[in-house]
Amino acid sequence: MPLESADDGFLWDMWDAATAVAQMVAGMTLQEYRGDRRTWRAVEREVEIIGEAARSISDQFKKPHPHIPWSKIIAQRHKLAHAYAEIQDDIIWTVATVHIPELIAQLEPLVAQPPTDDQ
Repeated sequence: MPLESADDGFLWDMWDAATAVAQMVAGMTLQEYRGDRRTWRAVEREVEIIGEAARSISDQFKKPHPHIPWSKIIAQRHKLAHAYAEIQDDIIWTVATVHIPELIAQLEPLVAQPPTDDQ
């Protein structure tokens, strides 16, 4: 099914970035994460994308979905983008290993399927 609204596209971006984070940290420990700059930078970037997409979703869509912590997601993006000196890797690790799987489960029923190459 083609994406029908801007909200659908932003939801897809959130889900896509969240699943990327889950894949990146799968099987890692916090110590391994801390020692792998490429992974932690990539995770931070994907979390930023999630927050930017969440910020772009309409209030009309957000209101009937209060179970998704929109303001916390957006605040985390803001911190990563503008207060990078305050980033704590253990907090991002918790986001990646606890909150991201929860977010994926919350988004899956809401995400439209992406368009295929033949559409």
